[in-house]
Amino acid sequence: MPAELQSLYGKARITTCLHTRVELKANRAADQLSAQLEGIWAQARLEKTLLNFKRKQSTPEQPLEKPGKLEPSVKLSDALDLYLRLKGKNKAKSFLVYTHRNVGYAIECLGDASIPELGRTAAGKFRDHLIGKGLTTSSIKRVFATVRAAVNLAISENGLACTNAFTGTFIPDVGEKKIRPPISPDDILKIQNECLLLDDDARWLIALISDTGMRLAEATGLSVNDLKLEAAIPYIELKPHPWRPLKTSKSERLIPLVGASLWAAKRATESAASNILFPRYTSTQETNSNSASAALNQWMRPRLPEGSVIHSFRHSMRDRLRAIECPADIVDAIGGWVTHGVGHAYGSGYPIDVMHRWMSRVALFDTK
Repeated sequence: MPAELQSLYGKARITTCLHTRVELKANRAADQLSAQLEGIWAQARLEKTLLNFKRKQSTPEQPLEKPGKLEPSVKLSDALDLYLRLKGKNKAKSFLVYTHRNVGYAIECLGDASIPELGRTAAGKFRDHLIGKGLTTSSIKRVFATVRAAVNLAISENGLACTNAFTGTFIPDVGEKKIRPPISPDDILKIQNECLLLDDDARWLIALISDTGMRLAEATGLSVNDLKLEAAIPYIELKPHPWRPLKTSKSERLIPLVGASLWAAKRATESAASNILFPRYTSTQETNSNSASAALNQWMRPRLPEGSVIHSFRHSMRDRLRAIECPADIVDAIGGWVTHGVGHAYGSGYPIDVMHRWMSRVALFDTK
């Protein structure tokens, strides 16, 4: 803390966690934090100058403002609006829904509180409020992650000198976590055979996911141009669209087409009346993956073991590749999962023929 400002803030040092053990990332985060602090110090020096001026001009009948009153009043609702404005651009509708919901939980519990006035007890009260609503540990952690991110952004953008009350809150194990079981190869083959028999757009979507491990929203939001069926090795070029962004940067990838997924890609392309591959669930404005999930799960429910859903195909693809001893980083490349480690951030990834070689080994039948 700059010496001339220590009396204003009442402390000589600020300590915070950079949330990484990688030296390169730590240095980068420290540089960014230092730049933000310099802006805060500049604002604080200006406020101190104004305060000194007011002290000189004041009379006994005009009491001085205390330094603590200089903090801007930024409320939780302000943090929500700022977060959606800066982070919500080109995000899926689901991002807006769960961000409104999660920060709304905080406002429901704490009122539209001023962020600088929130203390550690507020975070504990909020945690207990979520437990009382019946949320599980994993759900509470997700809610806290959203609120923490929104408040962090508000603190940074408004140059607040306070800490984030929602950081480091202990969350106990509560509720019963739902474990989605993977689907066995025998059950996958049974579903794929029924998809071939019914041969309609909903079954094409299921079959496409079954042998690619894509997320439902990824598959539902495909365009015809994303399918490279004329290539020597047919594949999907998965990329974001205005109607369907991707979950993470690693989600953008190439996926070889094999087995039932290759059949489904061909049938959907042949039947496409526009560039949208699955118009029942997708338009040029948005992708309605929730509607697709409800319809597809309803059809699959009596045909699969209890608890299996459309997303279970994604879990199963990881198990199927693991069963043939596919290297973990190739599995991550196929599924768009994050591979940890600095070295994995460099290069252009695995060639399509390498991924195809492994994918071909898990295809349950040849549709050619």
